[in-house]
Amino acid sequence: MPREATPRFRSVLDRFAAYKPGKVVVSPEGRSYKLSSNESPHGPLPSVLDAIGEAARTINRYPDNTAAAVTDAIAAHHGVPADHIALGCGSVGVSQMLLEAVAEPGAEVIYAWRSFEAYPVLVALSGATAVQVPLRDETHDLDAIAGAITDRTRLIFVCNPNNPTGTVVRRAELEAFLDRVPADCLVVLDEAYREYVRDDEVPDGLELYGDRPNLAILRTFSKAYGLAGLRLGFLVAHPVIAAALRKVFLPFSVNSVAQAAGIASLAAADELLARVEGTVKERDRVAGTLRAAGWTIPHTEANFVWLRLGEHTLDFSAACDAQGVSVRPFPGEGARVSIGGPEENDAFLAVATTYPHRT
Repeated sequence: MPREATPRFRSVLDRFAAYKPGKVVVSPEGRSYKLSSNESPHGPLPSVLDAIGEAARTINRYPDNTAAAVTDAIAAHHGVPADHIALGCGSVGVSQMLLEAVAEPGAEVIYAWRSFEAYPVLVALSGATAVQVPLRDETHDLDAIAGAITDRTRLIFVCNPNNPTGTVVRRAELEAFLDRVPADCLVVLDEAYREYVRDDEVPDGLELYGDRPNLAILRTFSKAYGLAGLRLGFLVAHPVIAAALRKVFLPFSVNSVAQAAGIASLAAADELLARVEGTVKERDRVAGTLRAAGWTIPHTEANFVWLRLGEHTLDFSAACDAQGVSVRPFPGEGARVSIGGPEENDAFLAVATTYPHRT
């Protein structure tokens, strides 16, 4: 018999674990509260559902590959030129496009750690070398990141607010950092949670990029707009950057239903963002209750809280699982807990306020 052969895969696949989404758990009583993926607890508004239903009638046809209508809607809503925008399959998809455009073997990509867990996977697959800079006081150490820049640095991710800690960098320190970055190095300000920010000192990236040709802003419809299941994200940057991304765009990867839902969501932005205010109030309630129960947690400007649990992380996660509450554990470090509706949050707090190893 011929020798059994196996396909040859890239060696990088042996060196990292694939991205794992937040899990769903169910208690013995049948309760299930998913607080592991930073999703909106609200379903789409009726007007958005109508747009989704109408778009579904034409899914036998390919979507507009240029996504012109939703691009124009984003441009009008945010007051930026349409040629400054590039769309992708969620902000993760846009991040992958960025790396396809700038990364290659021998190049370096810098990001804080811990930060968004897709960064290491995307950088490894791009062939570039990841440079991880430890957090300081649970947030970006921009001085250390600036000090890590070399002539091989092509791209720097700054997640603001940072996932999973919820912490932020403010205007003065961010602008001072941007002034230190070489003009040929791209800085990507990942603002997936921008709509939840209430700190006036945290800058809106769309107000910063205008006179900075090496700054790109990432946004998503997955979080505050509640379209996580449709995968729609976008970048705003100078035209040369946006044009480069459109060159590496996977054809038809922003589907027609997502495009229609994005347009309808922007039209209903005031109503949607009123829901965000409810999430912010719940965030403050959850954080205040945790602190009153003896937890030390960083101030968060996102739709989640971060519990630094160290060696107790998996035990805490198991205690939540037993009550039907799924959280996002990072073994040996801590747990990220999304802000849901009041009932979901109360179920989490019932576990957290009685957990013996509060830190």
